[in-house]
Amino acid sequence: MARPRIVVVGAGFAGFTAARTLAKLSRGGADIVVINPTDYFLYLPLLPEVSAGILEPRRVTVSLQAALPGVRLVLGEVEGFDLDNRTVSFVDPDGRAGSIGYHRLVIAAGSVNKLLPVPGVTMYAHGFRGIPEALYLRDHITRQIELAVNATTEEEQRARCTFVVAGAGYTGTEVAAQGVLYTDALTAERPDLRDKVRWILLDTAGRVLPSLDERLGDAADAVLRSRGVELLLRTSVKEATEDGVHLSTGEFVPTRSLIWCVGVRPDPVVADLGLPLKNGRLVVDEFLSVPGHPDVFAIGDAAAVPDLTRPGELTGMTAQHATRQGAAVARNIAASYGQGRRRPYKHYDLGFVVDLGGLDAAANPLGVPLTGLPAKVVTRGYHLLSMPGNRVRVSADWLLDLLLPRQGVQLGLVRGAAVPLESSTVSG
Repeated sequence: MARPRIVVVGAGFAGFTAARTLAKLSRGGADIVVINPTDYFLYLPLLPEVSAGILEPRRVTVSLQAALPGVRLVLGEVEGFDLDNRTVSFVDPDGRAGSIGYHRLVIAAGSVNKLLPVPGVTMYAHGFRGIPEALYLRDHITRQIELAVNATTEEEQRARCTFVVAGAGYTGTEVAAQGVLYTDALTAERPDLRDKVRWILLDTAGRVLPSLDERLGDAADAVLRSRGVELLLRTSVKEATEDGVHLSTGEFVPTRSLIWCVGVRPDPVVADLGLPLKNGRLVVDEFLSVPGHPDVFAIGDAAAVPDLTRPGELTGMTAQHATRQGAAVARNIAASYGQGRRRPYKHYDLGFVVDLGGLDAAANPLGVPLTGLPAKVVTRGYHLLSMPGNRVRVSADWLLDLLLPRQGVQLGLVRGAAVPLESSTVSG
């Protein structure tokens, strides 16, 4: 009898954990296949440290082949699903079309940048969802400071030294917090520029980190303000231009840097399934299976998983939920083959951590609010425990950052045209 084939779409937190758990549970008894555009798992929470010159990009990537022994990797972007014939179609990096059949399917397609109908944003802003964007931003910030040195007018100089981050959620807050420290390092020997550097963090919400515990938001707010970051709350971008951004307050901010961190939305690939959606996410039951399709499961940001701890609501689009859903769906798939019994997904948040650069952080492990150095220790400890690899290399980079000045050079590996603000990539 042929081994059952289980196909996992996406290798982010949800898909990676599902594949790894399935490999352990099956012990070689199933053909487990992961379809993903890249050959690595990306540890997204540390991406702001890549853009700030603390971590090298390979530190936050883990080889799928090395981390998922016994799992077959298919490089490609999924284009569609044929649920009747149990096949998934994809396009590989060379543009060749392919398809693969399955007995069980796990859709862990993740999320993409949330785009709003704001004129000029897709042309003049850049998102922050992957290694290319982080490398581009690192080069871009460095380049703007270097170009400001020889700017022909003070207006141009100030515009190049102004950085606007749209979105004060988890990512935007960390990007601004890390970014201002990076520009401090870049201008350490350029006192004429130091006073011209301006970081602005804006959001339509009334506070920083609106989706997290208010105490975390207050701690982050205090750190950002102490570093000179301007917080423009209840404010949005009305229009982006080559010379700057128009804000909803009527103010025009001259800048060459608009960093788009307004949030994410489910990968649009799930919308093409023709199945029920909720808030753009694929509807599943409490066992993470798609109603009417017992062989199809969905997890992570692309799945509308009912939150059994808060009846009537959906689980948050967080790495914490994605990771635990990955493990849960693997056990439920194993149960469908007679190994154990299926269980509903139910998880209580264990708290969140926010790294604010330097020795600052905010955390609430098990609901206990922490700030400053204690929060920093908890935050970095959490990341090291959560990463599936590269712990020693990450720790070494952190140590070197404490002992040595940052390398403020641009490599020019990623140009702006290579990282347009779009939302078509599958990324778990």
